[in-house]
Amino acid sequence: FSPQHLDDDTVSGSNWITENNVQHSLSQTPKTTRKPYCGYTQQTLSKREQAEQESLLAAIEWPKPPDGKITFSQSSDPTHSDFVIVKASRTFKVGEQLEVLVRMKDFHGKPKQYGGDYLQARIHSPGLKAGAAGRIVDCHNGLYKVFFTLLWPGEVQVSVSLVHPSEAIQVLLRLREERPDRVYFKSSFKSGRYSETTECNVCLPGGLPVCNFTDLHTGEPWFCYKPRKLSCASRISHAKGGYLKGLLTQEESLFFQSDVNIKRPILSSGPDSVIVKPKAFTDSSSMDRAEDPTASPSGYYYEDQWRSRTHWIHNFNKSDDITECLQGKVIHLFGDSTIRQWFEYLTAFVPDLVEFNLGSPKNVGPFMSVDLKHNILLKFRCHGPPIRFSTVFSSELRYVANELDHIVGGRNTVVAITIWSHFSTFPVEVYIRRLRNIRRAVLRLLDRSPKTAVVIRTANVQELGPEVSLFNSDWYSFQLDSVMRKMFSGIAVHFVDAWEMSLAHYLPHNLHPNEIIVKNQIDAFLSYVCPLQT
Repeated sequence: FSPQHLDDDTVSGSNWITENNVQHSLSQTPKTTRKPYCGYTQQTLSKREQAEQESLLAAIEWPKPPDGKITFSQSSDPTHSDFVIVKASRTFKVGEQLEVLVRMKDFHGKPKQYGGDYLQARIHSPGLKAGAAGRIVDCHNGLYKVFFTLLWPGEVQVSVSLVHPSEAIQVLLRLREERPDRVYFKSSFKSGRYSETTECNVCLPGGLPVCNFTDLHTGEPWFCYKPRKLSCASRISHAKGGYLKGLLTQEESLFFQSDVNIKRPILSSGPDSVIVKPKAFTDSSSMDRAEDPTASPSGYYYEDQWRSRTHWIHNFNKSDDITECLQGKVIHLFGDSTIRQWFEYLTAFVPDLVEFNLGSPKNVGPFMSVDLKHNILLKFRCHGPPIRFSTVFSSELRYVANELDHIVGGRNTVVAITIWSHFSTFPVEVYIRRLRNIRRAVLRLLDRSPKTAVVIRTANVQELGPEVSLFNSDWYSFQLDSVMRKMFSGIAVHFVDAWEMSLAHYLPHNLHPNEIIVKNQIDAFLSYVCPLQT
């Protein structure tokens, strides 16, 4: 399987498809500045959808470096950069804000004059297994302010890291717009003993005949090149094809070096910790509550337990507690491998919940676990393409929105969704369309069955190297996650903030967070399903 057009010179990077070789059946699509036929340009958006899309894209717009070529030595260097804690020597109290100033410099030690670096920051007390994420404000002049809310007493350390310099972000932006083909997919077609495999994607370069697998209900676009001898109807499976190599120029690749400028610590030029005194006893009960669901931070770890500031979390430490909570319920988990972790955790932890072998491919699903004694049904199904899973049978390749339309709902129905990682290589419009479809279906479900519990698991941070960054950088995930939170705000859904839960924890970042973090996600999830009767 080596599609011809993957040679660098056969297809210019910016072509989703060129004007003149659009498939004839689609030649009547209106010409826009974006290339036609490609997924998102076929959307006819209502005025409201158009306005929402524009405001979402405006909200995630990222500051650009000044025009002109910036050499590697002029790019942000975490080693030369530093931070200072504002008023580090004063006594802080629980509940107060801590402000940190980050000063970015280049490899010559010269202060940067513009913003756009992607930073991550947290406060933590290792002895207490306590941690929380910080809120970063770009001053657009090489300075960044980081705000932390101090949520526990003791010695509290500050950690700041440069995930990517602003110069690298510009490369990630270019790749997202110009190389949405950098992860490609394939499908097998089969009739009798004869089979063929062709390349598939949200959009394919033109010139060759394609099979149009666009979903009839949601309008989600999906295409495969037409097999030479077989019909489009003979498609039997979908799979990840591979990752393109050689995406960067020599100069660009310098912005992506593991031990130089990908997720490197920025050190303090003075003290890097403060002493925090407890609050007066009277107001301690409400100290960590924040009514606002967009509160920053949304929660914090204390003794390795996640405490949300927006809702009470009950710790489901005994499997009996989970059984009691889920008794008589059907739980539908939709999404990628990061919510499959919930399926695996619950199935392993609850003895009476036994996996029923559906004969599905390993790691792909669909999966199902059953507790006959307590009448619990737990199901996992992956979201529709694009999905970088090994092999998904065509009959199991289903869109979350369509699945939601087949759920009756009610107080014994629980739905949890996560969808983010597999969309990081596409223009954001592709993701917005997917969420719009899922949101419509969620609203229909809540409309017919308002007591249905609907939970969304956010994205999370992960380990990054030079390769992974080009396909799955935290920066891509952060952008998609911001869009998702905005699109689902003001709807009766609950969020499990896997983003902050992975960022605030002391364990190394991992696409599939460690079990202790998954346990905390499950506690947050089940606390929505079975709120403590206070």
